[in-house]
Amino acid sequence: MNQNTYSIDMGTSNLKIYCMADDQIINIKNTIALVKKNHIYAYGDEAYEMYEKTPDHIQICFPIENGIISHFNNMQAMISEVLEEKCSGKIKGADFIVAVPTDITPVERKAFFDMFFKSKLHPKNVLLVDKPLAAAAGIGLDIMRPKGMMIVDIGADTTEIAALSLGGLVQCVRLPFGGRKLDDSIVMHLRSLYNLYIGNKTAMHLKETIGCALPDMDDAGSATAVGRDIVSGLPIQMEITSRMIYDAIEPDLAHICEAIKDILEKVEPEAATDILEAGIYITGGSSQIKGLAELFNKITNIKINPPSGAEENVVRGLNIIGTNEKYSTVLKRS
Repeated sequence: MNQNTYSIDMGTSNLKIYCMADDQIINIKNTIALVKKNHIYAYGDEAYEMYEKTPDHIQICFPIENGIISHFNNMQAMISEVLEEKCSGKIKGADFIVAVPTDITPVERKAFFDMFFKSKLHPKNVLLVDKPLAAAAGIGLDIMRPKGMMIVDIGADTTEIAALSLGGLVQCVRLPFGGRKLDDSIVMHLRSLYNLYIGNKTAMHLKETIGCALPDMDDAGSATAVGRDIVSGLPIQMEITSRMIYDAIEPDLAHICEAIKDILEKVEPEAATDILEAGIYITGGSSQIKGLAELFNKITNIKINPPSGAEENVVRGLNIIGTNEKYSTVLKRS
């Protein structure tokens, strides 16, 4: 690969771009504010700040939903603007390495390819990599070894669980929920049991600060949330405990646990032995919930390797795969 290479992870929550020429990662909210339905008013963190606060003439768009492209033209325009404004390297004629979810249709997969191939960027190459492989490489694993490895990547709208070996997916499943589903569950739980209606941004903050995956974590603490009393209709403050958040997200975490067990049951014994020795690796933004590693260990009896650089592992892995010839078989053109 030449110096004009860009590794791109179009996550539901955040857009991550690694610019090889600058040796930097751009990490911004994957959010677009639109006026007149298709004119970009703002994007990234600026647009996300407007979420749940906009007047009628401004619409907030999340161009990636459930891990796939839902607003093709808006996403394409946003990526072009980000590259032009924040990267110093040559953009036209560059190589683009793009992470794609597993278990998507050929049409959905081709959309990730066409996002760049049919753009004004006129790329030299557009190469696709399955997200679990990129995440594993970003963690520091040699994905080409004849060793069984297991990755649990908990993103914003999807959770991908995969067993890997020899640069391929041995077993994998993509669950249609992630961190945002946990936020929705928190909103619904507080509304139904405590008559408190909060926004999704507040729910996400509570999840990240006092959320816990086990019921007996005394150090998780509490936080004050501001919302609306659905009885009186007036704004109120309420002290939210970590146990309240646990009760809200426990059913969703149970689904992830069942999916992990299901994958482990399908893996061949030799690969399972490798996974038992190395442990399970967790990554993704929502993998940082307190006690999650302990929960997974409890249900599998396998060591869980805690997340490190969880939000950017995929984009780092894309760069590693794209710059090392031994990973050439991992790169796909469509």
